[in-house]
Amino acid sequence: MITIKTGAARALLAGATGLFLMNSGWAAIPIQQWTQPSGAKVFLVESPGIPMVDVQIDLDAGGRRDTADKVGLASLTASGTGNGVRAVGKEPALDENGLSEAWADLGASFGGSAGSDRMSFGLRSLTYPDILARATALAARQLAEPSYPESVWLRDRAKLIASIKEANTRPATLAGRAYTQAVYGTHPYGFETTEATLNRITVQDMRALHTRVVRPCGAKVSIVGALTRVQADALVTQLFARLPAGTCAAQAAVPEVQPLQAATDQRIAFASAQAHVLVGQPGYARSSPDHFALFVGNHILGGGGFTSRLMTEVREKRGLTYGVSSSFSPGLHAGAFSIGLQTRPDQAEQALQLVREVLAKFVTEGPTEAELQAAKDNLIGGFALRIDSNRKLLDNVANIAWVGLPLDYLDTWAQRVEKLTVDDIRAAFARVLQPGKMVTVVLGAQDAAK
Repeated sequence: MITIKTGAARALLAGATGLFLMNSGWAAIPIQQWTQPSGAKVFLVESPGIPMVDVQIDLDAGGRRDTADKVGLASLTASGTGNGVRAVGKEPALDENGLSEAWADLGASFGGSAGSDRMSFGLRSLTYPDILARATALAARQLAEPSYPESVWLRDRAKLIASIKEANTRPATLAGRAYTQAVYGTHPYGFETTEATLNRITVQDMRALHTRVVRPCGAKVSIVGALTRVQADALVTQLFARLPAGTCAAQAAVPEVQPLQAATDQRIAFASAQAHVLVGQPGYARSSPDHFALFVGNHILGGGGFTSRLMTEVREKRGLTYGVSSSFSPGLHAGAFSIGLQTRPDQAEQALQLVREVLAKFVTEGPTEAELQAAKDNLIGGFALRIDSNRKLLDNVANIAWVGLPLDYLDTWAQRVEKLTVDDIRAAFARVLQPGKMVTVVLGAQDAAK
C-alpha cells in the first residue's frame, strides 16, 4: 500500500497546481494562528481538497546577518542540511545520497535556503498518515542533526568558485555588482558572495550558526494543506522535537539602509553587444504603509510589462530597447528601487535620458486616471493567479507571517488596491523616490571609457 502511495506521490505533488481555489470557493482565506509552548508561531490554512501539505519554516537568520568576511554563510548553512545527517542513537548516519534516496522513497521533499532576510526550510508531503509521519520524522532529523561533511563542502566550494569566475565574465554581473554596491553601500543587503568569502567559510562555521539559529523559539511556521489545526500542531511539534528547547537570545539589530545623499554616475567600459543601463536608489521596507500605492504605481511605471509607461515610451515609441522594467524589492529594510534595460551601445545615452525624464514626470505627476484604472483591473483580475495553488498560497501566508501583516490581508487585498487614487500614488512616490539622487550605472556603452 505504501509503495502504491509513494509511487503516485511524485506525480500528485508535481501536478498539484490550480487546486486551492477549486476547493476553497475563493470566498475567503481563513488563516489560523497560534503559538506553541516552544515559542514557534504557527500559521495554518486548511486546504482539504487533496491529501498533501506544504510547510515553510522561517528564521531570522538570512544573509543580512552574515558578516562581511563570510558572506554566503547563511545560505550554505541552510542548503548544507541536505548533505547528510549524523548518527544518533540507533539511527545510522545518512550521507547526501542516502538522504536523497530516503526522500525519493517517500515521494516527499525537504530542503533549506536563505535569502537576504530569512533562512527557510520547506517540507512537501502527502498527508496519508503512514507517509506524513515518516516524512515529518525525516525532516525533523535533517533539520536538527545535519552532519555538514567537510569533503562535500570542499567539493561544493570548488564548484561555487568556478561558477563565480564564470559569472564574472558576464556584463550583467559586473553592472549589477556596481549598482548594488552604489545603492546599498556597506549595508548587508549589498554583500556579495565571492571566492574570498567562500574560502573563509568552514563546516565549523556552519555547525555553529546552525546550533545558534535553528531553534523552535524563533521560528515562524506556515502550513497549507489537508490538515486540521490539531494535526498541524502535532506536525510542528514533531518537526522541532529533536531541537533544543528554551528561549532564544535577542539578536543584534541590523542597521537600516541609508538614503543616498547625492546622485552617482558610473560608466564602465566593456566590450559587449548591448549596453546595460541601471538606475535606482534604496526604496522602502515591506512594512511601509505606502506599500500598496507603490506596488500599483510601479505596475504602471514599469512593472506591468508591455502596458507600462516605460515600455511604451522607451520601446514602443522610440525603439530603443527590447525591454525595460522597474521594480521595488522591499524587505525588512529598504530594498532597492531599480530600472533596468539593455540597448545598443550608441543609444545608451538617449535611452538613459528618456528613462530619467519618464521617472521624474511620474514622481511629480503620478499616473493618469486611465492608467490607474487599467492597472486596478489587471491586478485585481489577476489576483486569483497569485494563490491558485497550495505552493503559491504558502508563499503568501509565509510573507504575512514574516512581515507581520494582518491575517485578513489576502481577503482585503483587492479592496486596498481598488480604493487607491492618483493622489495616493503620487504622494507615495514623492515620499520614497528622489529622481535627483539616483544611482546610474552604464556598462558597455561606446563612450564608457571616456
